[in-house]
Amino acid sequence: DGVAAIVDDSFTKCFNKATPTVWNFNFYLFPLWLAGLVVRYVVLFPIRLAFLLSTFFTFNVVFFLSRLLLPKSAFKTRFEKLIVRCICICWVASWTAVITCHGPRPVASKGRVWVSNHTSMIDWLVLSQVTPFATVMQKHPGWLGVIQTYIMDGFGCIYFNRKEAKDREKVALRIKDYVKNDGGFPLLIFPEGTCVNNRYSTMFKKGAFELDAAVCPIAIKYNKIFVDAFWSSRTQSFGMHLVELMTSWAVVADVYFLETQHKQP
Repeated sequence: DGVAAIVDDSFTKCFNKATPTVWNFNFYLFPLWLAGLVVRYVVLFPIRLAFLLSTFFTFNVVFFLSRLLLPKSAFKTRFEKLIVRCICICWVASWTAVITCHGPRPVASKGRVWVSNHTSMIDWLVLSQVTPFATVMQKHPGWLGVIQTYIMDGFGCIYFNRKEAKDREKVALRIKDYVKNDGGFPLLIFPEGTCVNNRYSTMFKKGAFELDAAVCPIAIKYNKIFVDAFWSSRTQSFGMHLVELMTSWAVVADVYFLETQHKQP
């Protein structure tokens, strides 16, 4: 019993992906499941992929031209926020996502930082289709790194490299400077520091709470009725994770913007 309790309380359960419930086990349900499989992979997936690629390319060209041609101004900031939001809306639409928001929408201001639980890289997209966020994230290789470098850099995202020991201090200074000087976009931090399966939550790293800034909590709860939105980078590439989302019927989630918290004296 003692060993069983230790195994049950293991930290690793925070990173276990939910096992799908098997329901296509008899002769009258299997044809329905098979028909749904064909619709999702043969009909919906190509349409969603074509929509995502075309809109993503279009809005990114507009964003690049804005960065290149428009002078720095309040109009440019508002325009680029709109483009970023449109990009995120297109990503979310490619999963036929149903996102229900609760509470007041975030507004960028000095001395505030937003913190959220972290299930997948799509968390940023889910939140930024409501209000575009600058965020703190790991620098990724490949096509995801290209997006970070040429698009997300444009609105103040802060990157870190887990392999660099001195990177933490540099990132902490950049975060403090961003919060103090108001970078234009609300700053979002995922204090868990890794993706967790949305059933549990790991201990938050304290850095986000030592900025001498008001903390605005956000809770994202995914409904696993159609797909498990948890991304385990150890077992699945982000590209395959997106394919999994785009071949599901829908991504369903609730987003709770909670009351601002202030550090007690």
